[in-house]
Amino acid sequence: MITLYMTRHGETLENATGILQGHLAGHLSLDGIEQAQELGDELADVPFDSIVSSPLRRALITAEIVNRYHNLFIHTTDLLRERDWGSFTGVKVGDIQQGNIMLPGDVESLEHLHQRAVDYLDYLLENFDGQTVLSVGHGYFNRCILAAYYGVTPREIPRWANTEVRVIELDYPISWSEQADDSEADDEASAD
Repeated sequence: MITLYMTRHGETLENATGILQGHLAGHLSLDGIEQAQELGDELADVPFDSIVSSPLRRALITAEIVNRYHNLFIHTTDLLRERDWGSFTGVKVGDIQQGNIMLPGDVESLEHLHQRAVDYLDYLLENFDGQTVLSVGHGYFNRCILAAYYGVTPREIPRWANTEVRVIELDYPISWSEQADDSEADDEASAD
């Protein structure tokens, strides 16, 4: 069994201006650095065995700030990256949210996100079983992970604030739910 603490990176300059970051590195704002420091203080006494982070700069720097209390090796995996927004990457959300969004074909699909979330949960169980793990990721993809875990759509998982922590227990046997019907769930673009 794994006790999984999931968090989102600190606020970025791009979050503050409503830009879809996707696979862009992102730049922590002063508030984001302060949020990461407060998260580190909040989690200082949690006996983490491992830290896993998205390799994207905004998440990795957040993980490094939190890790000052734990001095652990930070594992990175591309499985934990934010959604690839394709040609919407770098665009302000406000510039594209006009009624229902028609996502371009190069945006990572919900089906792919669901499979990547399942693959991430499997990766954790295969590599960190029996541990308490901190996972530092991204708002929308963290919601995808919980959606796979609970068998719902990402839309049914509440938005994730910067450095907010949610905790779940992962255990064998693995029985991740099939992806919930998402026919109405893929018109959401946010600067997570």
